[in-house]
Amino acid sequence: MTSAVPSVPDPQLLAASYQAVRAFTMQLAAPLSAEDCMVQSMPDVSPTKWHLAHTSWFFEHFLLREFLPGYRVFDERFGYLFNSYYYQVGQMHRRPERGFLSRPALAEVMAYREHVDAHMQRLLSEADAEVRRRTVLGLNHEQQHQELILTDIKHVFSCNPLKPAYREREDTVAGSPPPLRFIEVPAGVQRIGHEGEGFAYDNESPVHEVMIQPAVIANRLVTNGEYREFIRNGGYRRPEFWLSQGWSTVQEQGWQRPLYWNEDLSAEFTLAGMREIRDDAPVCHVSYFEADAFARWADARLPREAEWEAWARGCELGGNFADSGALHPQPASGDGKLQVFGDAWEWTMSAYSAYPGYRPDDGALGEYNGKFMCGQYVLRGGSCATHSTHIRPTYRNFFYPADRWQFSGIRLARDAA
Repeated sequence: MTSAVPSVPDPQLLAASYQAVRAFTMQLAAPLSAEDCMVQSMPDVSPTKWHLAHTSWFFEHFLLREFLPGYRVFDERFGYLFNSYYYQVGQMHRRPERGFLSRPALAEVMAYREHVDAHMQRLLSEADAEVRRRTVLGLNHEQQHQELILTDIKHVFSCNPLKPAYREREDTVAGSPPPLRFIEVPAGVQRIGHEGEGFAYDNESPVHEVMIQPAVIANRLVTNGEYREFIRNGGYRRPEFWLSQGWSTVQEQGWQRPLYWNEDLSAEFTLAGMREIRDDAPVCHVSYFEADAFARWADARLPREAEWEAWARGCELGGNFADSGALHPQPASGDGKLQVFGDAWEWTMSAYSAYPGYRPDDGALGEYNGKFMCGQYVLRGGSCATHSTHIRPTYRNFFYPADRWQFSGIRLARDAA
């Protein structure tokens, strides 16, 4: 099933895209029980039921209430329950307590989605430019929550002693990734940021020039086998590889391996349950601190985001994405630049901040990206939990340096000699 979102759509095409995106969300939720859908395993995780309701609230609040004459809100109380961080809209239920919400029941949340969908189809039948613009934003917002549904339920299930599978899968045939080698980054003055007609978030603009010094970036992601060598070489016991805050986190949290690996480094928890760790597959669920420490151990560094974007420009947007069904990083194969998109988000060494000349949107929608530009690092490229239509070379994801529950991996870089 495709959920491609057009950039400048006519109402008919946009209505079809709306149906496809919303249907893909339901497809992701289909394997889950009502009990699965309300568990919150840590403050950063949201219950699946909350994701299903929040994405519907987004369309109701920012589109239906404002643009559909005579629209009646499904339940006025839902604004408090399912607002995320739009303080200009009003107060909201505390994020760490979303798992307390046994009511509304999942069936009522599903009814809410149906209610919103029916009225959105009416609105989109004669949508003006602003309705189309906000709808495209809302669909991209929902695609972000599709990825969160997968990453969050993986954490939920990992905390269950039964180690249940979200979805069974067949592993690909074992391969042999090509040797790690480094490919030159275009040096000199490069144009960075989104330009053209396609959709992009405001944090990808404006286009600006950046001076890039000579550097090289690895042809593929770091593998589980390579990361295991870092562990066996004392990686988590040697402070010389770690940033000060990272070393403190390792000590406080007792980190000794990636998030879902078992103690003897032989198996990991996946969305298909416990599986043997494949040495040829990319390592994932590592924090910025771990990625940076590994890079230092490997006599390398992480890419800067401008380097990554210039290096990735022109690469095909194919890869292992959520709609491929694997839902786990797969081994690299082939020649040239590999795994640029999909498989695992790639930490960069760049702090998440505004591009020169950046201005957020006016009003509550301006809270979408800009206010988070503090204390986080940029990741690039998408993952096996990202939909294939929701990625581009300029896409800037961002998380805190200790975050590990996302499908985040490592690509190495070095300064050129």
